[in-house]
Amino acid sequence: MSLLVVGSVALDSIFTPFGETADALGGSAVFFSVAASLLHPVKVVGVVGSDYPVAQLERLSPRGIDWSGVEHAEGESFRWKGKYSYDLQSRETLETRLGVFAAFDPKLPPAWRDAKYLFLGNIDPVLQLNVLDQMTGPSLVVCDSMNYWIQSKKQELMKLLERVDILLVNDGEARELSGDWNIHRAGKWIMARGPKRVVIKQGEYGALLIEPGRTFYVPAYPLEEVFDPTGAGDAFAGGFMGYLARVDSTAHAQLRRAMVYGAVMGSFAVQGFGVKGFETVDYDTVQKRVDAFVDLTDVRLAEPLP
Repeated sequence: MSLLVVGSVALDSIFTPFGETADALGGSAVFFSVAASLLHPVKVVGVVGSDYPVAQLERLSPRGIDWSGVEHAEGESFRWKGKYSYDLQSRETLETRLGVFAAFDPKLPPAWRDAKYLFLGNIDPVLQLNVLDQMTGPSLVVCDSMNYWIQSKKQELMKLLERVDILLVNDGEARELSGDWNIHRAGKWIMARGPKRVVIKQGEYGALLIEPGRTFYVPAYPLEEVFDPTGAGDAFAGGFMGYLARVDSTAHAQLRRAMVYGAVMGSFAVQGFGVKGFETVDYDTVQKRVDAFVDLTDVRLAEPLP
């Protein structure tokens, strides 16, 4: 079953108390595809400038990533520079240079328009709507957004919500979008506007899957060393959708399992700068961490106390 992602392909420069890196592969489409490809092949639509190290992308192709939908434009690539606090929970954007991404107008190759699973990375909701107009009827549409679009293009974002199956955002974005501080009420508010489900990422505290009448929680995997949280949310999305595409199902039980795979991919993402946390990860490595999640969360209830 085909899996398609439309999003940013960027170069990130990151500073944390534990190290730094310059011009590392980044962007929502890159983190998503590196994570998802451990479970299912991925097709990518994005744009890069003439200065992008395309050879570094191509080295990832054998993992099952098809970069042929990435446009090559004249000019500078999208670059982001940021600095994280000691606890890695807050960050400061030092520089954003959109480059060719500012004029990004995604055009799907005709053969890709019937993709069954679609992830709309964090881009302008107008562009996300344009992508949906090019599709011929995906079975599952998941989209991401951020505070900037909530503040500047909320009307367009609300139109988008009417056409997606799952909104995947962090807790701050869910609160700002809904205007409600309670994360569970915020999820219900969002579902009332279109999406059948909401996935709310909570960083080191895990993630919530909110559905009509029920909620599922998956914790973050406990790690002793974390280097760079950039891209963890997109890696989560990659694991989540990569699993669903692999099993070709959106049944309730499979969605819960997909949440675990998302958390696993997020945990690998933070263990290195850029996508380096995935360098030595293969399918067996993923499965071992999934098994560890089972042990982490499993509990056998005793007989009722007398």
